[in-house]
Amino acid sequence: MSKLLLVEDDQSIVSSLSDYLGNEGFKIENAPGQKEAIEKLDSDQYDIALVDIQLSNGNGFSVCSAIKERGTMPVIFLTASDDEYSVVAGLDMGADDYISKPFRPRELLSRINSVLRRTKNTQNIISYLDLVVDTNQATVSKNGKEILLSAMEYKLLLVFLRNKGIVLSRRRLLELLWDTTGEFINDNTLTVYMKRLRDKIETNPQEPEIIITVRGLGYKVG
Repeated sequence: MSKLLLVEDDQSIVSSLSDYLGNEGFKIENAPGQKEAIEKLDSDQYDIALVDIQLSNGNGFSVCSAIKERGTMPVIFLTASDDEYSVVAGLDMGADDYISKPFRPRELLSRINSVLRRTKNTQNIISYLDLVVDTNQATVSKNGKEILLSAMEYKLLLVFLRNKGIVLSRRRLLELLWDTTGEFINDNTLTVYMKRLRDKIETNPQEPEIIITVRGLGYKVG
C-alpha cells in the first residue's frame, strides 16, 4: 500500500479523494495547511504528495520546497489555474507533475501511478556528500570505494539519510531503530554503533562532516 500525503484544505476534495484513492490501495493522510504538512513530514514518511498550490494557511510552493529539502519524494501539484507562471514555477522547484482543477479522479490516479513508476528506479539510490547508498543492493560507497557496514550500522545510516536535515535525539534514534529492526537497542549500544559508523564513513571521525552532533539536542545529517 502506497502512503500519500494530501495537502489540501477543501474538505470536499479531501473526502472524495480519500474514498476513491483509498479504494485503489492508497493510504491517505491529510494536512490542511503548510504548518500541518511540515509537521507530518517531520514525523512520518510518504511515497508521494498531492499539494494544492492555493492554501488558506501557507502555500503549496513552500510545502514542495520543504519536501524536496527532505529527500526525493515525488510531488504532484493540484491547481485551480493552469496559467504558465504556476505551472513553470512548480516544475522548476522540483514538482513531478501538475493537474488542474476540476480534475477527473481516474486521470489523477493515472498520473499518480505514472509518477510513482518514473521515480521508483531512482529512489533506491541515496547520495550525500561523497557517500552513495544503494538500498536495492544494501551497499555503501565513499568516493567510489565500497564501505563494509554491519547490519545495524547500515540501518543507523539509513535512519539519518532518510531524515536529512532533521535533528534526531538519542531517544528518537532508539525508537526508529527499534521500529526497523525489532531488536532491543539501548543507549550504550547506540553509542558503540555511532562510533563505529563514524569511523567508517567520516574522512576525519574526530571532526565529522556527515553525522553532525547538535549539542544538547542530538545528531543530524545535512
